[in-house]
Amino acid sequence: MSEWLVLTLAMAAACAVVLAIVVINHRRIPDDDDPNETPDVIEYMTMMIGVIYAIVLGLAIAGVWEGRGAAQEVVRQEAQAMHEISERVEVYPLPVREGIRADVDAYVDYVVNTEFPHMAEEGETTPEGDALLQKVRRSVTDYQPANDFEGQAYQPLVDQVMVADDARGARGQSAGETMPGVVWFGLIIGALVSVGLIFTLQIRRTGRELLLAGLYSALIAFLLFLIWDFDAPFGRGLAATATPFTDLFPQVTE
Repeated sequence: MSEWLVLTLAMAAACAVVLAIVVINHRRIPDDDDPNETPDVIEYMTMMIGVIYAIVLGLAIAGVWEGRGAAQEVVRQEAQAMHEISERVEVYPLPVREGIRADVDAYVDYVVNTEFPHMAEEGETTPEGDALLQKVRRSVTDYQPANDFEGQAYQPLVDQVMVADDARGARGQSAGETMPGVVWFGLIIGALVSVGLIFTLQIRRTGRELLLAGLYSALIAFLLFLIWDFDAPFGRGLAATATPFTDLFPQVTE
């Protein structure tokens, strides 16, 4: 099922539940009920709880958005490091540089076409990707420079392998969901409380009040969806992508 379809259904369900409660509650209100009798303290507490929950939602969205940005950055670093390795071996003899470039291309092709879909489903990297990166490392470190010119390129190449390895490790750590379950519990309970409190204000069945109640509940459902979508940086609709790899290694998409 499409994630945007899930969002639409969630927002529609939130509106339907709230409006149904309003209609049912309105039928139970006696004719002599006065909506102006709502205590001032209830209005104050409703406002304060709404403000506090808005702050919590904002912090949650900022946190998962920052996590997604960090995940995309480590992908860029990893791709750039592999590109540097592929370019800097130009000073090596033809058989050596072709071997290293073939290992780099094999690793990039696996990451783009196999590992990224696996990360989206399982939330982790694969042992095969680790093995391919280790093969690149051996290809770089096992070669003994034949002269000073090649020797000057050797250490920077080793450093780039370390950068790629470090970025890969960071990518693996950010592949799964980052929001703790207790935070989700608080967000959902807070949403229920915030929506539930609007009924303490003796909402009526006028078009304006029904519209505002529906929009309010739909907005909260949308914000919760955003948090859920950003919570898995590689796994959902607005996920980090392999674009840095495909930009630097266009041949892997051919």
